[in-house]
Order: sequence, then structure tokens, then C-alpha cells
Amino acid sequence: MDNFQIETAQNVSIQQNAAGIGERILAYFIDILIFIAYFIVILFIIGALDLDMGDQWAFWLILSMPPFLYFLLWETFWNGRTPGKATMKIKVVRLDGSRPAFSNYLIRWLLRLLDVSLAFGGVAVVSILLGGRGQRLGDMAAGTTVISERQRVQFSQTILVDLPEDYVAVYPQVTVFSDAQMRKIKMIYTEAKRDADHNVILQLSKKVSTLMDITPKENPLQFVDRVIADYNYYTQKL
Repeated sequence: MDNFQIETAQNVSIQQNAAGIGERILAYFIDILIFIAYFIVILFIIGALDLDMGDQWAFWLILSMPPFLYFLLWETFWNGRTPGKATMKIKVVRLDGSRPAFSNYLIRWLLRLLDVSLAFGGVAVVSILLGGRGQRLGDMAAGTTVISERQRVQFSQTILVDLPEDYVAVYPQVTVFSDAQMRKIKMIYTEAKRDADHNVILQLSKKVSTLMDITPKENPLQFVDRVIADYNYYTQKL
């Protein structure tokens, strides 16, 4: 699975998790199984009714329309998903993460004939692997991609820290923060410490101590580290 970042018109960075090639292939096979099941049911009904439809081309044309329009209709009316995609928890979106318009779905559906059907998926696989944004040719033309809806959160992106069994908290005032606020504090602190940006840590320490209405007992680096640990203690250990 590829991760890629895009910048919106409002200068907001969005991290997208492109669906893996394996997820997309499995989703496609699930949809193909639905096609097969559809035609099996149709043939069973025809056989049960003892109908002779061998030369009824109009009848077979009508029956072929649902599979023919399958991807276009499902993705349009189910927010970028087909049953296969929903099973694999992936969906079609625009590159900025927003919901595609019908024209976007239409373009990628029309080009499916070129990069999926005629080439047996070979062109789609190559373009997805080489493009870096999870796009087959239809996606490139439509300005879309397929992303994973599964949440992949790294430990460093959470508020969690390891605490010893005999840990003693110092600042009960940390409970003024919400999980989202503490997650932001930890993210800023971790990045600043990684980059050795002492000024950011100093400013963060001042802001945190002001919100907690306390005077820190440690230096800025130790203080912020203690605040994160204390928050874990008071919100999870008690």
C-alpha cells in the first residue's frame, strides 16, 4: 500500500492511504464472482421455466446490462464502492479525498475497457505499481484513486506511552486536556525532539503550562514528557 500526501486549495495537507494492489485484485475477483452467480441464477430460471432463448438476442442484451453497468452504477450510488470493494474496505475517491462526481466515475468506467478488460488487468497493475498514487489509467484520466478505509495508526501517532508499574504522577491538571489535544501535543513534541528544535519545545512547554495553570518543576523537554506520561496515568491507569 502506498501513502501519498496532497495539498488542497486551502493549503491543507491530506495523507491518503492508497489501496494495495492485492486488495484491489481481491475486490475485483469478488465482483466477478457476483457476475458468475448472476448468470448462474439466470440460466437456472430459464431452465426451470423450460424457456428457449437461444436466438433471443434482445433478451440476452437486456440481461447483460446489469453486469455491463455494474461498476459504474455501484460506485456512483454507493459512494465509490462495489460489493467487492466494500468487502475489502476500499473505495474510489478524488485525489483530494472528496467524493467523485458522476463524470469521474464515468471516465474511469469507460477506460476500464482499455486497462482492465482488454489487457486482462495487466495495464492497470503496471500503472498502479509505477504511479505511486494507486491509479490505473482510468483513475489518472478521472482524477481519482482507490483508497483503503482501514485505519492504520502507528503507536507514535497515539497518546499512549509505556509507564512503569511504580510510576508516580506529578500533574493532575493534565486532565484539562482531551485525547485529541494530547495527541496533538505528543505529535508536536515528538517531531520537535526528533528535529532537535528546542524553540518549538520551549513554546509548547509555555503553552501547555499556561493551559494547566501551573509553573513547571522541570526544564521544557522534561516537562512536556512528564505531561504526556501523566495524562496516560490519569486517563488509563485509574
